[in-house]
Amino acid sequence: MLPRFLKPGLAPLGAAVLLAVAAAAFAHDGDHHPAQTALSADESAFLAENDAAMTKMMNDMAAKPSGDIDRDFVAMMTPHHQGAIDMAVIELRYGKNERLRRIAQEIIVEQRQEIDAMKLALGEQVTDTTPAPTQQPGAKPGAKPGPAAATHDHMNMHHDMMKQETK
Repeated sequence: MLPRFLKPGLAPLGAAVLLAVAAAAFAHDGDHHPAQTALSADESAFLAENDAAMTKMMNDMAAKPSGDIDRDFVAMMTPHHQGAIDMAVIELRYGKNERLRRIAQEIIVEQRQEIDAMKLALGEQVTDTTPAPTQQPGAKPGAKPGPAAATHDHMNMHHDMMKQETK
């Protein structure tokens, strides 16, 4: 029987494992599908980066139990959320679909907020080093955001309004 602290994280963990296995099989099983066309350089890079992000997430989620259920929960959920952020950044790097790019931007913001909320709930200090989804890595904090920022703000406002309506 599994310890109680592992049960809440099983669904996301199972989904992450399934995604990791599927991506790894797709990325490494090209020889067994003769009808498959050669992957583009972007597709190959996307799959390699995604595989690395998921492998890191799975390794980081294998936290050794501390005896504190709350800390163990945060120790396992933080890499899960960071994995979503990493995969969303990869989508922004290679994806072309504007709707998916907007969703990826939302994932980055929302998952970062959830990581911060969990750390704050434990009394830990929050240090955000993740660039905003419309900010290029290495850009100065005061730099003017790109055109996607206005769309993203509108989407957050719409998302918040939808949450209020469901309460």
